[in-house]
Amino acid sequence: MPSRKMKSKICLVGENAVGKTSLIKRFVLDIFDDSYITTIGTKVSKRSATLDVGGEKIDVDMMIWDIMGQSSFRSLLRDAYFHGANGTIAVCDVTRLETLKAIDDWVAEMRAVTGEIPLVILANKSDLKDQSRMTEAALSACAKKYETKFYYSSAKTGANVTEAFETMGKAALEQQLESGE
Repeated sequence: MPSRKMKSKICLVGENAVGKTSLIKRFVLDIFDDSYITTIGTKVSKRSATLDVGGEKIDVDMMIWDIMGQSSFRSLLRDAYFHGANGTIAVCDVTRLETLKAIDDWVAEMRAVTGEIPLVILANKSDLKDQSRMTEAALSACAKKYETKFYYSSAKTGANVTEAFETMGKAALEQQLESGE
C-alpha cells in the first residue's frame, strides 16, 4: 500500500510534429489518432500511477504539459510553461534528424527556468524504421551529453511509451524527495 501521495509536473518538449501530443494520448488514454492537429499554446493532461521509488510505493499524479513546438513561441511561453517542472521528456522524430539537433535548444530553454531537472529522450515514430534518419550512435551521444536515458518509442504501437513516462516519473519523484518538496 502506498505510503504517500505526490504530484509531479512533467513537460514534453520538441519540434512540431514529433508526436508529443500522440505520446501523451497513448500514455494517458491508451489511444492513437494519426490525424495531426497542431498544439496551440499548452495542454495539461493527468495520469495517476503507483511507482516504486527506492523500495517505497508512491501514488503520483503526473501532470503532463504539452507545448506547441514552434521555436518562435518558445521564449514567449518559457517561464510559464517550465515554472515548477519536475522533469522533462525531450521528443525527436526518427525520420527527421534535425529534430534531434533541436533538443539542445529545448533543453537550454528549459534549464534556464528549472535548473537541472531529470530528462529522458524519446526517439519517436520507431514504427517507421524504414524511414529512419537517426543512428543509435547519434541518440546515444545526445543522451550521454545530458547523462540520461533514451528510448525508441512509438505512439502508434505504444512501444516504450509507458516505460519512458514511468522512468521520468520515478526520476522526478526521486529528485523531489531529495530536495524535500
